[in-house]
Amino acid sequence: MKIAIGSDHVGLTLKKKVMQHLEKCGVAVIDYGTHDTTRTDYPLYAEKVAKGILSNEAERGILICGTGVGMSISANKFHGIRAVVCSEPYSAIMSRRHNDANVLCMGGYVVGVELANLIVDQWLVSEYEGGRHQNRLDLIKQFENGY
Repeated sequence: MKIAIGSDHVGLTLKKKVMQHLEKCGVAVIDYGTHDTTRTDYPLYAEKVAKGILSNEAERGILICGTGVGMSISANKFHGIRAVVCSEPYSAIMSRRHNDANVLCMGGYVVGVELANLIVDQWLVSEYEGGRHQNRLDLIKQFENGY
């Protein structure tokens, strides 16, 4: 599996720790930035990660800002992206099982390193269940397409 990852300046420290964890687990990572603590705008990195997924450079993405909320809002503007903010593992699991979430967003101010790694691990191993959930994803796609 290949994961696209990005953060703003606030999420940089957590992003580096998550990247180390992913690489230690044998997961390939594409780092779309930021690479330093200079103040920057999170939508720029949400766009890069979303485009990396939509172009099939990566299968899924992880975005980190202060709370994860701004990244999620930004990433969800891209047709085909289903981004979710998680600060605990159960939501990460269910976002995959029921929503086929392809972008995980977290907050560097909200989630510590060990918890972030646990969330990431559970999100990566959880699979979409399909079935009754597919109808809901089809409705979301209709919304994206503007009916």
